[in-house]
Amino acid sequence: MTEREPAPGNLLVASVLLADGVFNSTVVLVLDCDADGALGVILNEISQTPLDAVLPDWVGSVSEPRLLFHGGPVSPNGAICLASVASPGEEPPGWRPLFDTVGLLHLDTPIEIVAGAYRDLRIFAGYAGWSAGQLQGEIAQGMWHIAAAEYDDVFGTRPLELWRTVLRRQRSEMAYFSTWLEDPDLN
Repeated sequence: MTEREPAPGNLLVASVLLADGVFNSTVVLVLDCDADGALGVILNEISQTPLDAVLPDWVGSVSEPRLLFHGGPVSPNGAICLASVASPGEEPPGWRPLFDTVGLLHLDTPIEIVAGAYRDLRIFAGYAGWSAGQLQGEIAQGMWHIAAAEYDDVFGTRPLELWRTVLRRQRSEMAYFSTWLEDPDLN
């Protein structure tokens, strides 16, 4: 992991030092980061709300597991959709690229247009947000590590294992933390 300025498409991997009860062992995909602040979605938390309770028409279009994800503590009643286009180089209506074939899809896009245009979809309730300079300060304090995102980080079928998976593939001492246990006597 390289400690640098976060950018859209990067992952923020929670450090073992981050034990605030909100972001413990989370992996956040950065969606936007500029002088005004940053925002992203937590990739490895499932929402308590069933997807069919809030967006029933989208259940058949989302990828396995067909669940609503908890994107973060900000605007929990709002939703963000990440989608991968079926044909690389294509930019269907309502879609904005983020990295590789992964991008943001407006949830007001008619579901009829969505069917067949996307390889994978995942919907997140809420998001994580930081004011100007806040995220950079947290990174400087060692609370977050920046890593490159991979396709399966966003759409993999084992999201609850993502924190350890991302740490394990790092080519630095950070990989050691993939075996971290909350009980300090067991580490």
